[in-house]
Amino acid sequence: MLYATPWQTVGPYLHIGLTWLNTDDLVGEGVVGQHVSGQRITIEGVLVDANGAPISDGMIEIWQANAHGRYHHPEDTHDVPLEAGFRGFGRTPTNGDGGFRFRTIKPGRVPGAEGKWQAPHVVVSVFARGILKRLATRIYFPDETSNAEDPVLTQVPAARRQTLIAKKAGADMYRFNVVIRGEALGQDETVFFDI
Repeated sequence: MLYATPWQTVGPYLHIGLTWLNTDDLVGEGVVGQHVSGQRITIEGVLVDANGAPISDGMIEIWQANAHGRYHHPEDTHDVPLEAGFRGFGRTPTNGDGGFRFRTIKPGRVPGAEGKWQAPHVVVSVFARGILKRLATRIYFPDETSNAEDPVLTQVPAARRQTLIAKKAGADMYRFNVVIRGEALGQDETVFFDI
C-alpha cells in the first residue's frame, strides 16, 4: 500500500483528469423541459495566499440547496420541491488572477441540527497547492435577517463573521473572496470549518 507523503498535496495536480467535473453554470439550460426556479445570481471572487498573491492553480467547488431549500441528494427528504434541472454542484479552476465565478440561484433555507433552520448559504470547498486536505467554508448573503439565527454562523465570533458574508456587487451579483491566511484584499483570513 502506498501512503501520502508530506509533499503530496491536493494541488496543482487536482486538474489532471478531473476537468470533466468542471461546471461554473449551475442553472444553464438545466434538463431539457425542466424549469429551475429562483433568483439567478452570480458569485465571483478571488483566491489568495497568505501574502495576498493570487492562487492561479486552485479549485473552488460549491454545493447548495435549490431555491426551495432542498439539496439534490437522497438523504434530503424534507417536503419541498426537488427540481431535476438543478443539481446544486459547481466546480471551477481559478484563473491566472486567482479568480473564480459561478452562475447559480440564491438558495433557500435548509433545516439544520436539532430542527434549527439555517440561513440561505452555499457550501464551499477550496483545493490548492500546499493544502493537504480541502478547506471548507460557507457563503452567506448580506441583508438576510435569518443570518442572525443561523446555528453555524452564530458560532463564529462576531468580528470574524464578515469573512463568510458575500458583498453585494450589483443587482444579482455577489463578491466573495477567499483569503487562505492572514489579511488580504481588505479582509481577514476566511473562516474555515473542520468537517
